[in-house]
Amino acid sequence: MLLLWTIVLLSGRAWKLSDDIAIKTEDLTKAYRSFWGRKKVLALNKLNIAIRKGEIFGLLGPNGSGKTTTLKLLLGLIFPTEGRAYVLGEATDDVAIKSRIGFMPEESCFYRFLNADETLDFYGQLFRIPGKERKLRTNRLLTRVGLEFARKRPLKQYSKGMLRRIGIAQALINDPDLIILDEPTSGLDPIGTRETKDLILGLKAQGKTVLLCSHLLSDVQDICDRVAIIDKGELQISGTIGELLANRDIVELLIRNLSKETLMEVERFIQEKQGEVVSIKNSSGTLEDLFLKIVQERRETSWDRSD
Repeated sequence: MLLLWTIVLLSGRAWKLSDDIAIKTEDLTKAYRSFWGRKKVLALNKLNIAIRKGEIFGLLGPNGSGKTTTLKLLLGLIFPTEGRAYVLGEATDDVAIKSRIGFMPEESCFYRFLNADETLDFYGQLFRIPGKERKLRTNRLLTRVGLEFARKRPLKQYSKGMLRRIGIAQALINDPDLIILDEPTSGLDPIGTRETKDLILGLKAQGKTVLLCSHLLSDVQDICDRVAIIDKGELQISGTIGELLANRDIVELLIRNLSKETLMEVERFIQEKQGEVVSIKNSSGTLEDLFLKIVQERRETSWDRSD
């Protein structure tokens, strides 16, 4: 028995020597039984993923696919039926590793009578951050999420979008190495969404790892390096955004400053080479780009008039 435990411990320690992995699951499985213990519901079935340090990883799936179960297992809130999971080189039941994780759930539960300053100070105390440092981090984070104007306002007066912002600040108060965000842009207007995505990209620039769950696929496509899609508790596909979205049968050419006659010559050349011209059209942006451009121009015009 002693020899067996020695082998297990050594094998676990050998895995921890891989410094580039932030999260790893090995056949991670969670099954629930009914109230009478008869019916077995498989919420997660043999999930195998590896998330590298310093990347933004998107975990996608419809409601009931197993995303929330996966997050709870990674956070050590529930325990697997089978398989294992590691976070930052340690097993998920390691209590000490929790101080290096920041988490924002889909529905944040705050003391609504506290204001933003008091809320972040409270969570800072839970991490035993010294008072002077708590104040510095609170000031920095409230500015970062755009809530310095409402820092003394009770959270019960906050809109849903403002609550998401304070939720992000709460998840960052301990300066974590791994940040898990569940629907971070839910309830935010387009400007707030863009600022939140920029904030997440800034976390990556700092070398932090972000695990992102979102139903807004455009957000995931904008900022995630790799994604995994799960459905009915099973991994369906994973890879980089480019790999998953690439259509290798179609090639796009972006061409500038060609006359209509020259474009027709290009089209004829492609047809001579047995190619098919699917469409020729002007490049277009996104609705988000247009919205932000209009709002920004309007603000700049208003500021100029005020001067």
